[in-house]
Parts: sequence; C-alpha cells; structure tokens
Amino acid sequence: MLSKRIFETDFTTALNEELERKNMSVKELADLTGIPVSTLYKVTMGERDPRLSTVKKIVSVLEPGRERFIAVIAAKFLLDSVDVRETGSQGSKVMIKGYSANSLEECIVAAARAEKDGASGIVCAPILASIVEKIVDVPVGMMRPDLPCINEAITTVGKKIG
Repeated sequence: MLSKRIFETDFTTALNEELERKNMSVKELADLTGIPVSTLYKVTMGERDPRLSTVKKIVSVLEPGRERFIAVIAAKFLLDSVDVRETGSQGSKVMIKGYSANSLEECIVAAARAEKDGASGIVCAPILASIVEKIVDVPVGMMRPDLPCINEAITTVGKKIG
C-alpha cells in the first residue's frame, strides 16, 4: 500500500515500486491524476519533491478502495435535482458528491472543504469557477445555465415587477 510505504522509505522509491507493481507507466499515471507528465518524471527521478496536493492526487489514484469523487457546489435545490451520481471513463468510476452553498463565501468554503475531503475535481457556477481555480489544485469545471432556464428566470422576475 503506497500511503503506508511512503513512511517506510522515501516517496520516490515508494512511488516507483507501486508503479512497477501495478505495471503502470508515468504517462498512464499522469492521465489518471491530471498531473503533467514532466512533473511526474521529475518526482520519479528524485529531481523534485512533490507538493502535498500532488501526493494526494497520486495516492487517490493508486490506493485501492479510496473512492474518487467530483464535488458539485451549488444551492441545495439544484443538488437535489442532479440525476448523475457517478461518471467515469476507461473503466474508472468517479462518484459525484454535492456541497450545498448559498453565498459566495459558502461556495469558497465548500471548495476548500471538497479539496480537503479528497475531491478529484470541482464543478461550480461560472462566477465562482475563476475564484476556485486560484485556491485549489484540482481541475475545476463550470456549470452553464441553459437558455430555457435563463428565459424562465427572466419571465418569473418580469411577472413580479410587472
């Protein structure tokens, strides 16, 4: 187990042993973690000590049983209507976990909490995405409201003021 082996030896040795044990290339690990190949090569060659966020990404991919997830930050009513509970590619399953937030401050706290919880990525509103990208080390995607949703909101407000 990589996380245990890290404390018994140095990270570079533990990582190289785990990659060899899993018969995985650095390129494959880069694809699964989202870490640049050049960064991983430097880590595996002992030329660079990895950041904690890099270690967390590597361990989350290589540790069996550790559940990967994408955090979705939104108002509770939106989270309740999300139909997708998991996604994935190349046979890898990634769960979806909602983080409820109703203000900009709550969204930022939710993003920090999601990363601390081990989120592999974060999905949030466009206005929040540019802020979240600056404070987390995981991929950030933005939700874009579709045109019918915007038109419905305009109509609703129009009825209230008209």
